[in-house]
Amino acid sequence: MPTAHIESKNTEIADTVIMPGDPLRAKYIAETFLENVVCVNKVRNCLGYTGTYKGKKITVFASGMGMPSIGIYSYELFKEYDVENIIRVGTAGSYDENLKILDIVLTNNSYSDSSYAFVQNGYTKNHIEANLELNQKILETASDLNLEVKTLDIYSSDVFYNDIESNIVKEHNLKIVEMESFALFHNAKVLGKKATCLLTISNNFVTGEETTSEVRETGFKNMMILALESCL
Repeated sequence: MPTAHIESKNTEIADTVIMPGDPLRAKYIAETFLENVVCVNKVRNCLGYTGTYKGKKITVFASGMGMPSIGIYSYELFKEYDVENIIRVGTAGSYDENLKILDIVLTNNSYSDSSYAFVQNGYTKNHIEANLELNQKILETASDLNLEVKTLDIYSSDVFYNDIESNIVKEHNLKIVEMESFALFHNAKVLGKKATCLLTISNNFVTGEETTSEVRETGFKNMMILALESCL
Protein backbone atom coordinates (compact mmCIF):
# COMPACT_ATOMS: atom_id res chain seq x y z
CA MET A 1 0.00 0.00 0.00
CA PRO A 2 1.16 3.62 -0.45
CA THR A 3 3.46 5.14 2.16
CA ALA A 4 3.96 8.74 3.25
CA HIS A 5 6.52 9.17 0.45
CA ILE A 6 5.55 6.65 -2.25
CA GLU A 7 2.12 6.52 -3.90
CA SER A 8 2.67 3.29 -5.87
CA LYS A 9 0.63 0.13 -5.50
CA ASN A 10 2.67 -2.90 -4.44
CA THR A 11 2.20 -4.57 -7.81
CA GLU A 12 3.68 -1.54 -9.56
CA ILE A 13 7.16 -1.95 -8.06
CA ALA A 14 9.56 -4.63 -9.33
CA ASP A 15 11.65 -6.75 -6.98
CA THR A 16 14.79 -5.12 -8.41
CA VAL A 17 15.20 -1.34 -8.37
CA ILE A 18 17.77 0.82 -10.14
CA MET A 19 18.19 3.91 -7.95
CA PRO A 20 19.77 7.13 -9.24
CA GLY A 21 19.76 10.20 -7.05
CA ASP A 22 18.42 12.66 -9.60
CA PRO A 23 14.69 12.31 -10.49
CA LEU A 24 15.45 13.49 -14.03
CA ARG A 25 18.10 10.79 -14.35
CA ALA A 26 15.47 8.26 -13.31
CA LYS A 27 13.17 9.65 -16.01
CA TYR A 28 15.96 9.48 -18.58
CA ILE A 29 16.90 5.88 -17.76
CA ALA A 30 13.28 4.73 -17.85
CA GLU A 31 12.35 6.49 -21.07
CA THR A 32 15.61 5.59 -22.84
CA PHE A 33 16.08 1.95 -21.90
CA LEU A 34 12.76 0.49 -20.70
CA GLU A 35 9.67 -0.58 -22.61
CA ASN A 36 6.03 -0.23 -21.52
CA VAL A 37 7.06 2.44 -19.03
CA VAL A 38 4.62 3.65 -16.39
CA CYS A 39 5.31 6.48 -13.94
CA VAL A 40 4.53 4.98 -10.53
CA ASN A 41 5.53 7.84 -8.24
CA LYS A 42 5.36 11.65 -8.39
CA VAL A 43 5.21 12.42 -4.66
CA ARG A 44 7.62 15.31 -3.92
CA ASN A 45 8.75 14.93 -7.55
CA CYS A 46 10.88 11.95 -6.51
CA LEU A 47 10.07 10.18 -9.74
CA GLY A 48 9.68 6.43 -10.04
CA TYR A 49 9.05 4.35 -13.17
CA THR A 50 8.39 0.69 -13.88
CA GLY A 51 8.82 -1.00 -17.23
CA THR A 52 10.58 -3.93 -18.82
CA TYR A 53 14.17 -4.33 -19.95
CA LYS A 54 14.59 -7.21 -22.41
CA GLY A 55 11.43 -8.70 -20.95
CA LYS A 56 12.35 -8.32 -17.26
CA LYS A 57 10.28 -6.06 -15.02
CA ILE A 58 12.47 -3.35 -13.49
CA THR A 59 11.73 -0.22 -11.47
CA VAL A 60 13.85 2.91 -11.70
CA PHE A 61 13.28 5.09 -8.64
CA ALA A 62 15.04 8.31 -7.63
CA SER A 63 16.50 8.57 -4.14
CA GLY A 64 17.14 12.29 -3.86
CA MET A 65 20.40 13.57 -2.39
CA GLY A 66 22.03 12.46 0.83
CA MET A 67 21.60 9.68 3.36
CA PRO A 68 18.34 10.85 4.97
CA SER A 69 16.65 10.90 1.56
CA ILE A 70 17.90 7.55 0.23
CA GLY A 71 17.35 6.20 3.73
CA ILE A 72 13.63 6.93 3.51
CA TYR A 73 13.06 5.69 -0.03
CA SER A 74 15.17 2.55 0.16
CA TYR A 75 13.71 1.57 3.54
CA GLU A 76 10.14 1.91 2.30
CA LEU A 77 10.89 0.06 -0.93
CA PHE A 78 12.59 -2.79 0.92
CA LYS A 79 10.06 -3.08 3.75
CA GLU A 80 6.70 -1.99 2.32
CA TYR A 81 7.12 -2.98 -1.33
CA ASP A 82 9.08 -6.23 -0.90
CA VAL A 83 11.95 -5.03 -3.07
CA GLU A 84 14.82 -7.53 -2.86
CA ASN A 85 17.63 -5.73 -4.71
CA ILE A 86 18.61 -2.10 -5.07
CA ILE A 87 21.47 -1.02 -7.31
CA ARG A 88 22.34 2.60 -6.74
CA VAL A 89 23.70 4.36 -9.85
CA GLY A 90 25.30 7.66 -9.05
CA THR A 91 28.18 10.06 -9.37
CA ALA A 92 31.34 10.40 -7.31
CA GLY A 93 34.19 12.80 -6.84
CA SER A 94 37.75 11.47 -7.09
CA TYR A 95 40.66 12.20 -4.76
CA ASP A 96 43.02 10.31 -7.11
CA GLU A 97 44.37 11.83 -10.32
CA ASN A 98 44.43 8.34 -11.87
CA LEU A 99 40.65 7.99 -11.55
CA LYS A 100 39.42 9.84 -14.60
CA ILE A 101 36.12 11.44 -15.54
CA LEU A 102 33.61 8.77 -16.66
CA ASP A 103 35.52 5.89 -15.03
CA ILE A 104 33.09 3.37 -13.51
CA VAL A 105 33.53 2.23 -9.91
CA LEU A 106 31.77 -0.61 -8.12
CA THR A 107 31.59 -0.22 -4.34
CA ASN A 108 33.13 -2.89 -2.14
CA ASN A 109 32.77 -1.25 1.29
CA SER A 110 31.17 2.07 2.13
CA TYR A 111 32.99 3.97 4.90
CA SER A 112 31.34 6.88 6.68
CA ASP A 113 31.45 9.15 9.70
CA SER A 114 27.70 9.59 9.40
CA SER A 115 25.50 8.91 12.43
CA TYR A 116 22.76 7.38 10.23
CA ALA A 117 23.31 3.74 11.18
CA PHE A 118 23.94 4.45 14.87
CA VAL A 119 20.81 6.58 15.23
CA GLN A 120 18.70 3.99 13.42
CA ASN A 121 19.66 0.93 15.45
CA GLY A 122 22.91 1.49 17.36
CA TYR A 123 25.29 0.21 14.66
CA THR A 124 28.75 1.44 15.68
CA LYS A 125 31.06 0.38 12.84
CA ASN A 126 32.14 2.95 10.29
CA HIS A 127 31.86 0.69 7.26
CA ILE A 128 29.22 -1.52 5.66
CA GLU A 129 29.84 -3.92 2.80
CA ALA A 130 27.96 -4.08 -0.48
CA ASN A 131 26.21 -7.33 -1.32
CA LEU A 132 28.77 -9.81 -2.64
CA GLU A 133 26.27 -11.65 -4.87
CA LEU A 134 25.17 -8.47 -6.64
CA ASN A 135 28.77 -7.34 -7.04
CA GLN A 136 29.82 -10.64 -8.56
CA LYS A 137 26.95 -10.47 -11.05
CA ILE A 138 27.89 -6.90 -12.02
CA LEU A 139 31.55 -7.83 -12.54
CA GLU A 140 30.59 -10.82 -14.69
CA THR A 141 28.27 -8.62 -16.75
CA ALA A 142 30.96 -5.95 -17.12
CA SER A 143 33.32 -8.60 -18.47
CA ASP A 144 30.69 -9.73 -20.97
CA LEU A 145 30.18 -6.12 -22.07
CA ASN A 146 33.94 -5.46 -22.22
CA LEU A 147 33.57 -2.59 -19.74
CA GLU A 148 36.36 -1.71 -17.33
CA VAL A 149 35.08 -1.45 -13.76
CA LYS A 150 37.21 -0.60 -10.74
CA THR A 151 36.14 -2.15 -7.42
CA LEU A 152 36.98 0.16 -4.52
CA ASP A 153 36.17 1.03 -0.94
CA ILE A 154 34.56 4.47 -0.93
CA TYR A 155 33.77 7.36 1.41
CA SER A 156 30.08 8.16 1.93
CA SER A 157 29.77 11.68 3.30
CA ASP A 158 27.00 13.67 4.97
CA VAL A 159 28.51 16.96 3.79
CA PHE A 160 28.95 18.19 0.22
CA TYR A 161 30.76 21.44 1.03
CA ASN A 162 33.31 20.54 3.69
CA ASP A 163 36.37 22.48 4.82
CA ILE A 164 38.37 19.55 6.18
CA GLU A 165 39.06 16.06 4.85
CA SER A 166 37.50 13.28 6.90
CA ASN A 167 39.82 11.24 9.10
CA ILE A 168 38.23 8.12 7.60
CA VAL A 169 39.45 9.15 4.15
CA LYS A 170 43.00 9.44 5.48
CA GLU A 171 42.91 6.28 7.63
CA HIS A 172 41.62 4.01 4.88
CA ASN A 173 43.13 5.75 1.85
CA LEU A 174 39.71 6.16 0.23
CA LYS A 175 39.88 7.46 -3.32
CA ILE A 176 36.33 8.61 -4.08
CA VAL A 177 33.38 10.19 -2.30
CA GLU A 178 29.60 10.12 -2.67
CA MET A 179 26.71 10.73 -0.26
CA GLU A 180 24.23 7.85 -0.19
CA SER A 181 25.65 4.32 -0.16
CA PHE A 182 26.23 3.97 3.60
CA ALA A 183 22.55 4.49 4.41
CA LEU A 184 21.42 2.25 1.55
CA PHE A 185 23.73 -0.58 2.62
CA HIS A 186 22.65 -0.25 6.25
CA ASN A 187 18.96 -0.49 5.36
CA ALA A 188 19.69 -3.60 3.31
CA LYS A 189 21.64 -5.10 6.20
CA VAL A 190 18.89 -4.36 8.74
CA LEU A 191 16.11 -5.73 6.53
CA GLY A 192 17.90 -8.75 5.07
CA LYS A 193 17.97 -7.38 1.52
CA LYS A 194 20.66 -6.84 -1.15
CA ALA A 195 22.21 -3.55 -2.22
CA THR A 196 25.22 -2.26 -4.05
CA CYS A 197 26.42 0.95 -5.63
CA LEU A 198 27.76 1.72 -9.11
CA LEU A 199 29.37 5.13 -9.57
CA THR A 200 30.69 7.17 -12.45
CA ILE A 201 33.44 9.68 -11.71
CA SER A 202 31.96 13.13 -12.37
CA ASN A 203 34.76 15.33 -11.04
CA ASN A 204 38.36 15.08 -9.91
CA PHE A 205 39.52 17.19 -6.96
CA VAL A 206 43.19 16.83 -7.94
CA THR A 207 43.03 17.72 -11.64
CA GLY A 208 40.02 20.05 -11.42
CA GLU A 209 38.17 18.18 -14.17
CA GLU A 210 34.38 18.06 -13.88
CA THR A 211 31.31 17.26 -15.92
CA THR A 212 28.30 19.45 -16.67
CA SER A 213 24.89 19.00 -15.05
CA GLU A 214 23.56 17.79 -18.42
CA VAL A 215 26.20 15.05 -18.62
CA ARG A 216 25.42 14.04 -15.02
CA GLU A 217 21.77 13.63 -15.98
CA THR A 218 22.07 11.77 -19.26
CA GLY A 219 25.71 11.00 -20.07
CA PHE A 220 26.56 7.99 -17.94
CA LYS A 221 25.16 5.41 -20.33
CA ASN A 222 27.76 2.69 -19.75
CA MET A 223 26.96 2.60 -16.04
CA MET A 224 23.24 2.59 -16.75
CA ILE A 225 23.47 -0.25 -19.24
CA LEU A 226 25.72 -2.24 -16.92
CA ALA A 227 23.21 -1.93 -14.08
CA LEU A 228 20.30 -2.94 -16.29
CA GLU A 229 22.12 -5.86 -17.91
CA SER A 230 23.13 -7.12 -14.46
CA CYS A 231 19.45 -7.44 -13.56
CA LEU A 232 18.76 -10.02 -16.26
